[in-house]
Amino acid sequence: MSVAAGIVEAVLINLLFPPRCPGCGTWGVRLCARCLALFGMPKRVPGAGPPVFALAAYGGAARELVLAFKERGRRELAAVFGALVAAAVPRLPGVGPEPWLVPAPSRASAARARGGSHVLRMARASGFSTAPALAFTPGVRDSVRLDAASRRANLAGRVRLVPDRLPPPGAPLVLLDDVVTTGSTARACVSVLKAAGYGVPAVLTLTTARRTHPHG
Repeated sequence: MSVAAGIVEAVLINLLFPPRCPGCGTWGVRLCARCLALFGMPKRVPGAGPPVFALAAYGGAARELVLAFKERGRRELAAVFGALVAAAVPRLPGVGPEPWLVPAPSRASAARARGGSHVLRMARASGFSTAPALAFTPGVRDSVRLDAASRRANLAGRVRLVPDRLPPPGAPLVLLDDVVTTGSTARACVSVLKAAGYGVPAVLTLTTARRTHPHG
């Protein structure tokens, strides 16, 4: 296909199927400024185990954006979320100038259905060094309908290190995820990383179902 033919095809596709903001549904834009503005600087999530910081509340348009990226094939949002992560990480307390990002793991079947780990894609888009060093062992269930106690039991002993994907020894790490609810995943992942000798001063998530407060 020639360059001119490709341009014509792109124009026709946009005319027939105009872009739509995945957060609010506004036609004609791939992501509107109002939805993007829902994601701010990191705020502390109290009571979630290790120090967890979120950029937005998990609800409304912010939730729709995360679900579009995670479940609905909007992979171009990796660059958007990666940029948000890049801006947020230096503001996390206790995090040095060159931390490594460790994506929270997904169940293998879920990752396959999504065409790979969406959190890993976001981490790499941030520009920080990234180590997909964690995985779930078989038997982990989908946690969507589980309460806090069931989530803890679901993950107990089922987070493992991936030996050939570890960051350098002693590297400061930030665990990265898309949403925190009870904090069970964050606790389990940080526990495994600390047991391996790594420091994890903070966990960063795009959204949280808990209330947040600014950190100083």
